[in-house]
Amino acid sequence: MSIAPTSLGELAPTPVWQAPMAGGASRPQLAAAVCEAGGLGFLAAGYKTPEAMYEELRQLRAATDRPFGVGLFLPQPPGPADGSLTAYAEQLAGEAAWYETELGETDAEDADYSDAFEAKVTLLRENPVAVVSFTFGCPDRAVLDAFADVGTLTVVTVTSAEEAATAAYAGAGALCVQGVEAGGHQGSFRNDPRADGTERGLLTLLAEVREAVRLPLVAAGGIMRGAQIAAALAAGAEAAQLGTAFLVCPESGANVIHKRAVLEGVLTRTELTRAFTGRPARGLVNRFVREHGRYAPAAYPQLHWLTAPLRAAATSAGDAHGMALWAGQGHRLARDLPAGELVGVLADELRAALGDSPTAQEVSP
Repeated sequence: MSIAPTSLGELAPTPVWQAPMAGGASRPQLAAAVCEAGGLGFLAAGYKTPEAMYEELRQLRAATDRPFGVGLFLPQPPGPADGSLTAYAEQLAGEAAWYETELGETDAEDADYSDAFEAKVTLLRENPVAVVSFTFGCPDRAVLDAFADVGTLTVVTVTSAEEAATAAYAGAGALCVQGVEAGGHQGSFRNDPRADGTERGLLTLLAEVREAVRLPLVAAGGIMRGAQIAAALAAGAEAAQLGTAFLVCPESGANVIHKRAVLEGVLTRTELTRAFTGRPARGLVNRFVREHGRYAPAAYPQLHWLTAPLRAAATSAGDAHGMALWAGQGHRLARDLPAGELVGVLADELRAALGDSPTAQEVSP
């Protein structure tokens, strides 16, 4: 039995969800601050061991008794065997020499393409949270039903109406509808280079998904202001998920170089690139993206492992031009505010955009 669709308003008094940003940004301090201010905070389990995820769960539960969520990556198939990854590694040899480091291993016998998915699912079933979200695919019905059985709402990230229909059929409790404006990785089910150029903007995608399925929707992609949340609600969403807006908050675990790059606006343009991980992800266009993006193969997570030492060395050197600076199209609207204060500002802006309508009264924290 899959979880019955429900009002997402029961999870948080303000329809503001902080995105689960893998890589360190969505740490317990950030999620707790968002929850305490009336939004829905998330931990990001991607790239973490089950043990590290459990420790963050423990820390967050010690900091707040409000509902929160955890984001999981779906297991990925091995990348292409056509030599493109080897060719890309050869291209990056100069980067390795520049940063005085080695490229990462991509063909280890014990390579884990699953991101320890099964172990994390088991842990979250034994220690239930309010919401578990999924990206890079849709779990099978057994996984979704298992979470429903322990009272956890499942949210599947979708980037097309077809993916939305697949997730609904599998038994998802809700959908995170991710427009092409979103920073970081696109959560599409397939990492297919032939699909490039078919992405939808958020409002168009919300309309398409709304007509395809009857599940609660969360809007994601470039949202930085309360008025944009109001637009998403008018288009059929029940909440909005914001990543870049929270990435620059002091509670975020994002590197200070990353935060400065978003806030200072020296790098002004974003684009979708496979340069760092082998999956399309939106980030600020720096030297690495300009020089290597067009050559990167669709090889995730091998390419993520390959470039990891380069990214670490660039971060240690304080070189923003060698880092993956994930950011959404609305990054120039980022505000350097504590997370709790940002939730309050967004709620005020949302109320102002909605005027005196009954809906406006429902978003008071």
